[in-house]
Amino acid sequence: MEGRLQEQAPADPAPRAQVLELLRRYGWNATSFQVLQPGFRYWFDPAGDACVAYVDTGGAWVAAGAPISAPERLAQVTEGFRVAARAVGRRVCFFATEPRFLERVPMPSLSIGEQPVWDPVRWSDVVRSSRGLREQLRRARARGVTVREVPGAELGDPRHPTRRAVELLKARWLASRRMAPMGFLVQLRPHAFASERHAFVAEVDGAVVGFLSVSPVYAREGWFLQDLLRDPEAPNGTAESLVDAAMRAAASSGRRYVTLGLAPLAGPVRPWLRLARACGRPLFDFEGLRTFKAKFRPDAWVPIHLSHPSPRGGLAAVYDALRAFAQGSLLRFGVATLLRRPRLLVHALAVLLVPWTALLALPSTARWFPSVQVQWAWVLFDVGLTVGLFSLVRRWRDSLATVLGGLTAADACLTFVQAVTYNVPLASSALDWAIIAVAVLAPATASGLLFVSRDLRLPGR
Repeated sequence: MEGRLQEQAPADPAPRAQVLELLRRYGWNATSFQVLQPGFRYWFDPAGDACVAYVDTGGAWVAAGAPISAPERLAQVTEGFRVAARAVGRRVCFFATEPRFLERVPMPSLSIGEQPVWDPVRWSDVVRSSRGLREQLRRARARGVTVREVPGAELGDPRHPTRRAVELLKARWLASRRMAPMGFLVQLRPHAFASERHAFVAEVDGAVVGFLSVSPVYAREGWFLQDLLRDPEAPNGTAESLVDAAMRAAASSGRRYVTLGLAPLAGPVRPWLRLARACGRPLFDFEGLRTFKAKFRPDAWVPIHLSHPSPRGGLAAVYDALRAFAQGSLLRFGVATLLRRPRLLVHALAVLLVPWTALLALPSTARWFPSVQVQWAWVLFDVGLTVGLFSLVRRWRDSLATVLGGLTAADACLTFVQAVTYNVPLASSALDWAIIAVAVLAPATASGLLFVSRDLRLPGR
């Protein structure tokens, strides 16, 4: 089974128009509509009645959910896609598969999280039973937050004031995120295919402070509440008001299925993924996202999987999926994230300062200082600096960042003076020169990061 392969991410609308027609017939996965975003390629089954949307990472074809096909054809289309990938030297995996796929396709799968689902007909009961949710909605109303559904024409017109306001909100929201923007299934294009979607804006005195885009899940007559954006300065309850409006609209239009999408690494995931969740907390608040979705009291939590053919292991499939989200190199994405969030580096420097200070206090390092008094002066200085940095990491204050930036700048200057007058003449090996360089560059780098982090500002309104 060779199938037909769209070799490049399509620039013309023809392949997407064909995919849209298939989605209207077979789009069952919550994420299915997202495959119309730029960057996806499509493998079409020879029969013309099914396709797989994927991204090519260079080593693998990472499919966005299950194949878009009739349920009874899932296994056959999956195998055709795997054979086509193998013919060009690519691995395959399927990201965000739901239980229906696992029941019909014999393929190993790794749980990567859960997604909440509702029957919106019950939404009024949910609100009545949740005092916390009612209070958030009340707070938003008290602050003048109003929510309205936005006609597709407003978002589809680049010159419309609503479209421009949403784009500015998007910029402010992205600037407040900890990680660099990602691709694959989390692209943020709220105006794409506006005529097929629903959208809601939250406003205060006519200014847009929140936005929610809704994608159709055609085969389930449902909605995926996809992009939920809240201005960093929006009143409390803004996000809840948007979800409330969408749920009520879904119920009134006869929808029977609504989801807020994947809560990554939630639920019964494997131990090494739980460890990744804990280690990734500085970059992404996994627990906070699940808690936010849980406050709306879903009818059920559906497990979401990463499926991959044997004999590949789950770790290799996770690597391929991460590359799809990073839009290529994980190293490049990591560097972009660190440059975007220098405060993460401030945290790293605070951690590294602990063993550095301990080394300075050792008797064996006395040769690096003109006297014991100078050695312990540096030790005490670094202890105070460590305490200050960890206090700053715990709760950021621009005033403290300014003080610590000045102290680390002074540290760099004094270290440079000591290095030139005392350490350089005594240096006799490459290791000595490396230690001198680290001693001078580390505080200078920390000072720069502190001042840059202090001066970070969100885009204006």
